[in-house]
Amino acid sequence: MATHYDPEKPPSGGDMDVMDAKNAQSLDMDAMKLAEMGYRQDMQRNYSVWSVLGVGFSLTNSWFGISAALVTGINSGGPLLIIYGIILLAVISTGVGISLSELASAFPNAGGQYFWANELAPKKYANFASYLTGWLAWAGSMFTSASVALAMGSATVGCYQLAHPDFAIQRWHVFVSYQLCNIFCFGFNCVGKILPAVAKITLWTSLVSCFVILIAVPAAAPTHQHAKFVFATFINNTGWSQGGIAFIVGLVNTNWAFACLDCATHLAEEVHHPERMVPIAIMGTVGIGFVTSWFFGMAMFFSIVGDFSEIVASPTQVPILELFYRALRDNLGGAIFLEALIIATGLGCLVASHTWQSRLCWSFARDRGIPGHKWLSKVHPTLDVPIFAHFTSCVIVGILGCLYLASLTAFNSMIAACVVLLYISYSVPVACLLIRGRSNIKPGPFWLGPFGLVANIVLLGYTVFTLVMFSFPYAKPVTAGNMNYVSAVYGVVAAIVAIDWFVRARKSFRGVGERKTDADNVVQGVRVGSTVTADGFQGHHDPFDSGDIRGTAGGNGDGRSAVKEEPNKANDGPHVVR
Repeated sequence: MATHYDPEKPPSGGDMDVMDAKNAQSLDMDAMKLAEMGYRQDMQRNYSVWSVLGVGFSLTNSWFGISAALVTGINSGGPLLIIYGIILLAVISTGVGISLSELASAFPNAGGQYFWANELAPKKYANFASYLTGWLAWAGSMFTSASVALAMGSATVGCYQLAHPDFAIQRWHVFVSYQLCNIFCFGFNCVGKILPAVAKITLWTSLVSCFVILIAVPAAAPTHQHAKFVFATFINNTGWSQGGIAFIVGLVNTNWAFACLDCATHLAEEVHHPERMVPIAIMGTVGIGFVTSWFFGMAMFFSIVGDFSEIVASPTQVPILELFYRALRDNLGGAIFLEALIIATGLGCLVASHTWQSRLCWSFARDRGIPGHKWLSKVHPTLDVPIFAHFTSCVIVGILGCLYLASLTAFNSMIAACVVLLYISYSVPVACLLIRGRSNIKPGPFWLGPFGLVANIVLLGYTVFTLVMFSFPYAKPVTAGNMNYVSAVYGVVAAIVAIDWFVRARKSFRGVGERKTDADNVVQGVRVGSTVTADGFQGHHDPFDSGDIRGTAGGNGDGRSAVKEEPNKANDGPHVVR
């Protein structure tokens, strides 16, 4: 006899036993845990731990970040800043990574830090804390994509200039290249099935490229710098009389190479056992990032040929490219080949950044955190990606590129903004965790006890430090052309958040209370859903159905359950329609 599900009448104990026995092999425990949080399993769990690590490391990609940081970091500290800054940032990033890993293990959810803030903040402030964190994280992700796209645009145009010495680089050349890189990388995130493979490819592309450059450049260089130059040379062309201030001002560039550690947390609904896999990806990113970036930086400084100031003032506007060219004894093809490896790595970084920003936008939209959430929270039924969230985020990145045409200084302020905004977004849930008490939550498999507390303190202390110190002007005397406009960036983000909160979100944002109400219905749907397997939902509900305005959240926008009654033709049993 077939078992039928009446959404108005919960199954009896006997019926539930029959259903549980029937679905014992197919029940997805990851989907059940997600349902207990108030969300349906809308994304396929196609990622392995290697592909999650691939996305996480491809985005942070510390050695690539150091190669790009040579453009602006050399004048604010020189080799000493890069070599010792990497060590300092690796230690701090370990604390950041531990803090994020503990929360990702305890609360595996694609929302990441904004979801954790909602769970941990005092009830009175939970919704606003979550809403603020979500906006900071999404803004930081788009600023990051813009900075990576600019690095790629500059590198591409720099290669052309090296091959055509009479070519004078104009700002619009880099702008066009910026937009082309953004558009090119957009396509990779349009098909969900290929993303895990792309992540693995970008991971190995980065590691192989780093290895090739580490071997080729020092081996080919006709002369090498002495150890004192690499480990004890401090350069201060900032105008700041205090060397410490100059070091701190330049540190933001090295910090950029260790940013975005939350990336893997936003893939928690696309990998099995995220409470274990996500922490592995985060800590692996920190470890691999330190090893590759430190040896890369050291090898490049030892391989500098000729006058250091000439490399900084290269007509290519890409110091690392000029360094390659001189180290390879003016071998044009070899220098461009090595730079092409960096460009390939950078494009992988931008693809990962697009994945990251789209997941942030999509997860935040399903809790109605963004205007247009009904549209942005949809997952395409065949592409299996949040295509609207992806498209919107990339369009905004394209618009941010226009700021580069208006003011290079203002655009560079976004680099500092992407670092600081992300740290603040990490600090909100961590501060809430400490206020609640670390012993008052149920920890996940990754939990370091007292060491975790130290990591939390490191994160909070460094966030305050960056908020203040990364706002200092880049150089003195201060002019409109060298002013640090990061405070203006904070002001714009704050204005957007405040206006949207008071006009819309304070009444419509889906917080912890509404999610817990929805959770009972979603859990019930998973328990009786025969289409749920170890790989997630086999069937797809059309996300363009006007009745499913929340896309992937637990309800339909009116407080009712998203579970609908529909017979399962395969076994004449009930299943969940998404």
